[in-house]
Amino acid sequence: MRCAYLFAMLAAAAFAQVRPSLMEDAGKENLPAQKLGVDDLVAISVYDAPELTRTARVEPGGLIHLPLLKNGVIAGGVLPMELEASIAAALVSEQILVDPVVKVTVVEYHSRPISVMGAVRKPLTFQAVGTVTLLDALARAEGISQEAGTEVLVSRPNSATLVERIALNRLLKEADPAVNFVLSGGEEIRVPEAGKIFVVGNVRKPGAFPVRDAGDNSVLKLVALSEGLMPYATKIAYVYRRDEGGVKQEIAIHLEKIMERKEPDVPLLVDDVLYIPDNKTRRNTVNMIDRVTSFGASTASGVLIWRR
Repeated sequence: MRCAYLFAMLAAAAFAQVRPSLMEDAGKENLPAQKLGVDDLVAISVYDAPELTRTARVEPGGLIHLPLLKNGVIAGGVLPMELEASIAAALVSEQILVDPVVKVTVVEYHSRPISVMGAVRKPLTFQAVGTVTLLDALARAEGISQEAGTEVLVSRPNSATLVERIALNRLLKEADPAVNFVLSGGEEIRVPEAGKIFVVGNVRKPGAFPVRDAGDNSVLKLVALSEGLMPYATKIAYVYRRDEGGVKQEIAIHLEKIMERKEPDVPLLVDDVLYIPDNKTRRNTVNMIDRVTSFGASTASGVLIWRR
């Protein structure tokens, strides 16, 4: 009899040590309290009821189910403290506990995804935990890349505007708080790549150059970006452009007159191709002069040897 009593006392003491640890483990991953949604994971602690202390995930129907409870408890769209009251009321109504003490903490949020994609350094999807602004989302993506254009496209759920276009200058340089709005989850943020102008032909650095400002691109600027002309560039350059119907056009540009400021600079548009041909006649003439000069110098110095 005394052994049985001693065993009961040891069991009670062990349970008294285990119960606080269960409560502590349930709340150690506590996150900011926000309204719960599908797939969110919560930790539920019921004082003096270890069989009810567990983690539970919000089901697609917005309910969670606990042992001993016949019906599920509504968790979707409510705050953790509201879920605590609902669980306690359910335990009382089903006569499981008389005066339950329930604690609910959030372990993981999965119902508030924010996706950042496009011309950013690290595209990702994360959960909107706490206060998250548009700048916060771009910072989590490690900022915009060199290929980024001039705007950010934001799709927000339950918004009257399908896609909101926000100028990057207004968000980053001007720091306008009106466009740095708070995100609540479900948003898709896209940073489109900048349009490009292509420079080919007789330049030092041919390539595709991103357009940061659609109204500030010209022949002179693109020649400068391509590090200048190579020798023997022609006086005439060509711009290849497609019209509204998609028909390719060839536009002749008096490059030499523009370089000499005898004609105004010519604006370029996104997707234009600036082609600067090589003056082959001039190149061949210069090469021939070089050969004749080298031949004369060699003859005068006596280097040239005649053999029969």
